[in-house]
Amino acid sequence: MGINTVSILRRQNKSYQIKTTTMKNIKSKMKTAFAIAITVIAMASCKKDTYNSIENIPPPAPNVQATFIKASGDITNALAEFRHIIGDSLNTKPNANPLGRREINWDAVPSNLTNNANFPLNFFNNTDPDAPAGRKRGFVLEGGSSFRVDSTNFSEIDHSYAAQFQPFSPKRVFAYLGNNVTIGKFKVPGSNFDASVKAFGVIFSDVDDDNSTMVEFLSGNTSLGIFKAPKRSGNTGFSFVGVFFPNDEITTVKIISGNGLLAPGVKDVSDGGSLDLVVMDDFLYSEPRGFKVAL
Repeated sequence: MGINTVSILRRQNKSYQIKTTTMKNIKSKMKTAFAIAITVIAMASCKKDTYNSIENIPPPAPNVQATFIKASGDITNALAEFRHIIGDSLNTKPNANPLGRREINWDAVPSNLTNNANFPLNFFNNTDPDAPAGRKRGFVLEGGSSFRVDSTNFSEIDHSYAAQFQPFSPKRVFAYLGNNVTIGKFKVPGSNFDASVKAFGVIFSDVDDDNSTMVEFLSGNTSLGIFKAPKRSGNTGFSFVGVFFPNDEITTVKIISGNGLLAPGVKDVSDGGSLDLVVMDDFLYSEPRGFKVAL
């Protein structure tokens, strides 16, 4: 993946790469360049409401700077780096540290909302004052039904999936069964007020194609860029994408998980099928804050 950046850190014998920018370096760089371009990948061809090919590369929003961390295989160090960038403090209550972070790992989802397609869109942003603090994380899903949190690696849908997917944080993983594009938005935790974040990351399970899985970040209606997940390496099957925007606000994330949908009889490309089937695990993002974005 080609990238234009202020600095690139490549660590030998590690399965991750880190691209970093700092405000000091950005100011220095902008003295000799009009803008810093971020490589983005366009999802140009759609079929049955799923992204399944990549043909064009649209320009990013002007003057967008980002810190992009991606990893596959052993993603432990990359996750630690991303957590440090977006906030060392893990926020678990509303009105929390504005410099902290939030995480969703699906593992506390109750059994009545597990292994079925009934996961509520606002499960992690309950606005009831009496709701548990853990249900007020400022993240909501958009779309129809068929969001599923699963504790069987989706083997109840097709037996072959038991060996296909692994949870990063045992033992639940997550997928949208109605589309391979999952849309998430942010709220001030525990309220209906729209919010934005500076950073968002997601762990994927079983990415087999370098061009099938990615995340698009939007500020209002403006795309900040599309960042691809590396294909799996090692025995874990995990891939990670995390991006921090120092000068921009993320209001929406579009997570493209593979190029096919889980369904009975549908096999992954690594199991004799023709599609790259991918599911998600942990989400990580900076503390959501009320925003003002020109739409």
